[in-house]
Amino acid sequence: MSILVVGSVAFDAVKTPFGEREEILGGSATHFAIAASFFTNVSIVAVVGEDFSENYKDVFRTRNIDITGLEQAQGKTFRWKGEYGYDLNTRQTIYTHLNVFADFKPKLPESSSYCPFLFLGNISPDLQLEVRKHVDARLVALDTMNYWIEKSPQELKEVLKVVDILIINDEEARELAQEPNLIKASKKILQMGPKRIVVKRGEYGAVMFSQNSYFAMPAFPQEEVYDPTGAGDTFAGGFVGYLAATNQIDEAAMRRAMIYGSVMASFNVEAFGCERLEQLSYQTINERFRQFKEITHFDELVFEKKLS
Repeated sequence: MSILVVGSVAFDAVKTPFGEREEILGGSATHFAIAASFFTNVSIVAVVGEDFSENYKDVFRTRNIDITGLEQAQGKTFRWKGEYGYDLNTRQTIYTHLNVFADFKPKLPESSSYCPFLFLGNISPDLQLEVRKHVDARLVALDTMNYWIEKSPQELKEVLKVVDILIINDEEARELAQEPNLIKASKKILQMGPKRIVVKRGEYGAVMFSQNSYFAMPAFPQEEVYDPTGAGDTFAGGFVGYLAATNQIDEAAMRRAMIYGSVMASFNVEAFGCERLEQLSYQTINERFRQFKEITHFDELVFEKKLS
């Protein structure tokens, strides 16, 4: 089944203790779409500037990502620069230049009035809600960030009423719920509307909550991490991509999707921008899935000592 993603396409400048890159392809929709394209068909709705060359568009075309909804407007493409210290869980934003993204109004292709799976990337809650009103979907997942939680809390809560899955990090979950305990915070967020919440915890893995279930998983163990930018969107791409590919949304499928999300994110951090994702193969992805399964597997209890 196909996926429609609405979000940002950007040029990133990134500095980490392991290197530095200027003007690399980034943005929430970019990372999500490339990751999800390994599983199913993806269409992207975003805006770029006149400086967005055909070479950058070819990155999407190579993965058979439909860019009919990629608007090219007068001006410059959204640009972001960030710097990471040795703690790659935190970063400093050096600058954010919205450019053409400041006036972004998603222009949905006629074919998108129904799309089985919809991912609302990290954009204004007002825009997310507008897209949701115009797209009939079997499953809707949403991402947001601290900026929108602080600037547009009421608008964000309106969107949460009409989505199925919220995918955010642990800091954002605590801020949204105004609750330091992550479990309590997730329960409060579930009361806002979504059927599930997936909380990303960086190098500590991820957890998924619903009203009746809880699932936790570690991150894939890695010695080399070059750039965590976009890892969360890549996780979402693997997660929703697997669900769309199998057209299953039950508890078992959600848990497998969590693993695939983590697998895709683990590749993302191995290079800058989308460089590693562009080099992946289905065989490499499935091999890491099997490795993940092996390191998290344990047998049933076969001996239980009675307490006296």
